[in-house]
Amino acid sequence: MTTHLQATTTLSNGVKMPWFGLGVFKVEEGPELVNAVQTAIRHGYRSIDTAAIYGNEEGVGEGIRQGLKEAGIKREELFVTSKVWNADLGYESTRKAFELSLKKLGLEYLDLYLIHWPVAGKYKEAWRALEQLYKEGRIKAIGVSNFQIHHLQDLMQEAEIKPMINQVEFHPRLTQTELRAFCKEQGIQVEAWSPLMQGQLLDHPVLKEIADRHHKSIAQVILRWDLQHGVVTIPKSTKEQRIKENADIFDFELTAEDMQLIDAMNENLRVGPDPDNFDF
Repeated sequence: MTTHLQATTTLSNGVKMPWFGLGVFKVEEGPELVNAVQTAIRHGYRSIDTAAIYGNEEGVGEGIRQGLKEAGIKREELFVTSKVWNADLGYESTRKAFELSLKKLGLEYLDLYLIHWPVAGKYKEAWRALEQLYKEGRIKAIGVSNFQIHHLQDLMQEAEIKPMINQVEFHPRLTQTELRAFCKEQGIQVEAWSPLMQGQLLDHPVLKEIADRHHKSIAQVILRWDLQHGVVTIPKSTKEQRIKENADIFDFELTAEDMQLIDAMNENLRVGPDPDNFDF
């Protein structure tokens, strides 16, 4: 069981990835972003997740530099993820997008690079580029985001290297049970985005009852539920108190009954786009 903030899961290629990290979706460039990344590193986070489409890789890079310096740790101790956007899916265009992300972040390599969405007819060429960059040592691990079972099956028919990660929308209203089972069978680590359903679950009575019983917040209960399901999670916050609070989930454990009650909240309800009907 995950017992501390810097605990890791071992991906299929042997790379160790923190179970818990900071997401920066919709956080604009500027001091708030830089400070959030720096603050997370100061408080022990060792995983930062961004994407080209977020438009904030430069700020994330600056936050990383300041955070590493302040914490007195090496770059190798941090796990940094970015993603190639839909408009750049193609062999050469993906390679160019990767170089641009790396330049903006000010890094020499990425720990994880993902195809952001499974755009029909485009992701296989992009994957070929990721495989090549991985072989060149420019990326420590490669994966996908928002891929359903049929997308993964289609990709793996021709892929030389199997995706190591599938980052998907995952929260108590969208438990992705079949997809998680498939990924586990294939040795693909599932990672959650929007674990708190963009704040829509923070007054739910079932979650409140469980939270009260454990003397925790609803957000902490949900994030703990993620980890106990073996799902890597990357909640977003820019406020220091929330960044600290989100990570304070390693001193309690949900019971089997708690887990079942939360699982039963599933409605297959998305807050993000449907991966089967999203191009740009």
